[in-house]
Amino acid sequence: MDPRRDPVQNLIEELKKLPGIGSKTAQRLTFFLIRQPRETAQRLADALIRLKDDLVLCSLCHNIAGSDPCRFCSDPNRDASTICVVEEPFNIVSIEASGYHGRYHVLHGAIKPLEGIGPEELKVRSLLERLRDDEVKEIIIATNATSDGEATALYLNKLIKPLGVRVTRIAQGIPVGSDLEFADQVTISRAFSGRREM
Repeated sequence: MDPRRDPVQNLIEELKKLPGIGSKTAQRLTFFLIRQPRETAQRLADALIRLKDDLVLCSLCHNIAGSDPCRFCSDPNRDASTICVVEEPFNIVSIEASGYHGRYHVLHGAIKPLEGIGPEELKVRSLLERLRDDEVKEIIIATNATSDGEATALYLNKLIKPLGVRVTRIAQGIPVGSDLEFADQVTISRAFSGRREM
């Protein structure tokens, strides 16, 4: 039998393409799904299709969301005087778990000169446009603790500080070289409470 037509092997191969999923995990997930009722597989398939069909980019913060503006930008109870700047949409999940209750801005990457990624490829211009509103008092830079994240933070500080807006950087409770998505709630909470002026 052609392995490309074998549904078990086909699912294992597709799951292996996901980040952090190796052969063994892909096999375990596949055989777990085989043992589930058809309705479970259908709900998973529907959720994946909806993920691709129903998501939009928030026109204000550039978060990936189910509506525009996203739930963070449209929530009147969030602190509109602070904007937390992150590299990727998934960073918001970690920061939300820390108890932060302000607004966000997603850059969709970091400055990486060796890869040809400069500020023009990021959502920097729209961040500066958001600062025209006198309501914003503080920008919290929560880029990753990598050389690219640090370079991006320094660049943003240089742009924003002359505008009279307070610029802080989350404290380095996040290990250098790691991404926010892997940090625990306590570490992120401490990093926020220990943020410093840039």
